[in-house]
Amino acid sequence: MIEVEEVISLPARRGIILAGGLGTRLHPMTVPVSKQLLPVYDKPMIYYPLSVLMLSGVRDIALITTPRDQPQFQQLLGDGSKWGLEFTYLTQHGPGGVAEAYLVAEDFLAGAPSMMMLGDNVLYGSHLRDALERAAVPRPGAQIFAYRVRNPEAFGVVSLDSGGHPVELVEKPEHPDSPWAVIGLYMLDGDAPARARQMSRSSRGELEIIPLLDSYLNEGRLEVEVLGRGISWLDTGTPQSLLQASQFVSVLQERQGLQVACPEEIAYRMGFIDAAALSDLAAGLKRTQYGAYLERLAEEDPGVG
Repeated sequence: MIEVEEVISLPARRGIILAGGLGTRLHPMTVPVSKQLLPVYDKPMIYYPLSVLMLSGVRDIALITTPRDQPQFQQLLGDGSKWGLEFTYLTQHGPGGVAEAYLVAEDFLAGAPSMMMLGDNVLYGSHLRDALERAAVPRPGAQIFAYRVRNPEAFGVVSLDSGGHPVELVEKPEHPDSPWAVIGLYMLDGDAPARARQMSRSSRGELEIIPLLDSYLNEGRLEVEVLGRGISWLDTGTPQSLLQASQFVSVLQERQGLQVACPEEIAYRMGFIDAAALSDLAAGLKRTQYGAYLERLAEEDPGVG
């Protein structure tokens, strides 16, 4: 059991977005550009994981990219100040695995707990912010998120006991005992880099995330937040899944008249920027539906919604 004093004494959580890799499943689209810069309907893919971190209250974020793609991310996102954030750009020079991100970001984290999201994941739902807030409070150990899928053999899978506690983690099991996929969102304490350094690389030459999470599970320090029917999780790593994610966002926005994964709106609603700053951002996007949407928001009372 975690004592309240232990939670309060931990430093604020820092964010990591892993946007490296070669995106080979999306070739030839990703031969000249990072997959996280491809559009998911009307905005770059990177906006979707960024929005999740922002909804969790994380404002100090490291973006891990390849040396080739880093200038394009910097051109798109800047230093984060326009959204009330602070970005640090780091490079991963080759496919080193998800867990390697904690070594790349070790100096940035400086012993702080972290929230890392893979750059090709999309999360959306009416109760998403509640789930994020429950898990986002820094505490010792690790928290992961589980989502029920039809084909668990394609994912890392977590088995749960009758009380919802994790009992086993398996990467792409041939005969899955659980329908619960581990999605690409991880909240780990400040021990993550040290644990990653002690790991052995897989046959692919990578530091895999499941063994890192296993190290917490074996010590009884892994918690699982199960995402229910009101939340949608989409992977955009293949042409088909990228198209499906775009169609999903398109339908939602057309039906509701609301933007999905809009960093400007989230920054405004979260109090990171004020209405005047939002209006300035809208002015830079004139003649677009996106800009018109932001301008309407800026005319509302600050903090509404």
